[in-house]
Amino acid sequence: MLITIIIPCYNERRTIEKIVNKIKLQKKIKKQIIVVDDFSDDGTRDIIKKKISKKVDKVIFHNKNQGKGASIHSALKYAKGKIVIIQDADLEYFPSDFPKLIRPINSKKYLAVYGSRVLGRKNLFENKGFTNNVRVLANFVLTKFSNIINNQNLTDAHTCYKVIKTSVIKKLKLKEKDFAFCPEITTKLSNSNITIKEVPIKYKGRNFQEGKKINFYDGIRAFLTIIKYRFF
Repeated sequence: MLITIIIPCYNERRTIEKIVNKIKLQKKIKKQIIVVDDFSDDGTRDIIKKKISKKVDKVIFHNKNQGKGASIHSALKYAKGKIVIIQDADLEYFPSDFPKLIRPINSKKYLAVYGSRVLGRKNLFENKGFTNNVRVLANFVLTKFSNIINNQNLTDAHTCYKVIKTSVIKKLKLKEKDFAFCPEITTKLSNSNITIKEVPIKYKGRNFQEGKKINFYDGIRAFLTIIKYRFF
């Protein structure tokens, strides 16, 4: 089964080639790799042109910075795989987890799988992958809020690893262009009565000095987005 891996990328010159190489190492998976550069200005675009374009199936360059969600919108137009995996361009997540992420969909038991950074952990604040307790707490609160509003039972609603059958994610008709695409997907899956299967994954978080981009404003946007797509 062909798997489409979408890599939204913005100012990731230190890691973009490394993550693509890690994905290429997953030999047991038939892959279509799509890289979307969201108007990087740190040299990432040159690296993609010189070192990555020949390693992947499709490269898309935005002519202005639009956001992670917009990058996913652009890539979905070209998705040929039966399943879509969203992969950040940093090194926080591990492509070696791909096989167990796609297994529940291959078994035809689920249409959507999330890779949980916290599933099975006794104490979230002992998760060395998260860079600080504020982020752990924010993720916990947002996930609880999402669960209540969407009648779900997730442990990590805002994980990067969202693995969804392509026909399903295209029917969701995603609209949000920034990080709000994440709660939009979760809420619209709930609205469609699609159960999300979670599987534990490896995770190595980074801080803002290392390039972390999501911030407090994005957290507020997440709350509002959940309400927007659930009730309006």
